[in-house]
Amino acid sequence: MTAIRATPVVSDELDVHCPYRVDAPTMVQEWCSLSFLHWRFDPDVVQALLPTGVLVDTYDEEAWVGVVPFVLRIRLRRTPFIPWVSQFPEMNVRTYVQGPDGRPGIWFLSLDAARAAAVGVARRVWQLPYMWARMRVVRAGSTITYTSRRRWPAPGPRTHAVVAIGPAVEPAATTGLERFLTARFGLWSPWGQDLAFTVAEHEPWMLHRSHAVDFTTDLLEAASLPVPQGDPIVHFAEDVRARLSPRELVPAGARIDPSG
Repeated sequence: MTAIRATPVVSDELDVHCPYRVDAPTMVQEWCSLSFLHWRFDPDVVQALLPTGVLVDTYDEEAWVGVVPFVLRIRLRRTPFIPWVSQFPEMNVRTYVQGPDGRPGIWFLSLDAARAAAVGVARRVWQLPYMWARMRVVRAGSTITYTSRRRWPAPGPRTHAVVAIGPAVEPAATTGLERFLTARFGLWSPWGQDLAFTVAEHEPWMLHRSHAVDFTTDLLEAASLPVPQGDPIVHFAEDVRARLSPRELVPAGARIDPSG
């Protein structure tokens, strides 16, 4: 098994603070001008989209799926930041899961990004479902607009989101649901026929409780989800800097069967 170079920090519950320290990051990312737009889903519907060994995580017996647009800045270990290459918009569709060992994390159903080269590397190295899209992020005062149209591997889903940024809430004052949706410091992803776990160590989010002035997308349907019911729960955050650990292999023999 590949050893993870991250030191766990004892924590009795999911909270706003990362339960890991990443001592030797393979990559540093900044997630800027980020919005979370979340909907409730039937857990069985979401579970059907996950591989064996990955269990949908629930809050009040409901699964949650988010559309998360932002601007990504990347710096690989020992390499300088190159603005055009290393900075671009991204938009992911994500849900919340537990891995075979019970560690909570994120599972990406799709990721659209505006750099074709980055998409190719991420698909090959991380085995993540990245797509190439034409995207824009425009900030005007307390309003931010995200637009996206997928270009590859086939032209498809479009998104137009206008978020009115609301008041900030201190991390200690966030609700249990807000922590469930945003205090996620690990990523589960495929590794061949197995799984991998990656830690993303960062400071607590400074969330702004916000709302969508306008929102249309077919990203959820493209990810094999039904059309969501009702308006999304919306949060905005200015930026956070994350230190990513090497991926930890979880062998197939360590998996659990969600059917019990």
